[in-house]
Amino acid sequence: MKIIRDCFGRSVRLTDERLAHILLHQEMTGMEAEIERAIQTPTEVRMSRSDDTVQLFYEFYAQTLVGGKWLCVVVKCLSDDVFVVTAYLTDRLKSGETVWPKK
Repeated sequence: MKIIRDCFGRSVRLTDERLAHILLHQEMTGMEAEIERAIQTPTEVRMSRSDDTVQLFYEFYAQTLVGGKWLCVVVKCLSDDVFVVTAYLTDRLKSGETVWPKK
């Protein structure tokens, strides 16, 4: 298990099980360091519109196995625990309130 300090100063858990699940998706091969980087220094963080305890951390990568894509790391933020749920590549950011960078 890894503990990653996010852009808000929180300790985010990335379990071996979650990382293995993420890396089952072929396009995510070799993206372990990028997942950490997106949590530490994202371009943008948005609140999920479907779950107010979930934040979406985004970082753009011009070159991935499937071309230029946004990496989205889904982080669950409970009062006593903050952890990675999943991560995936996407063409666009989901709608939702931007909480990073602070405006």
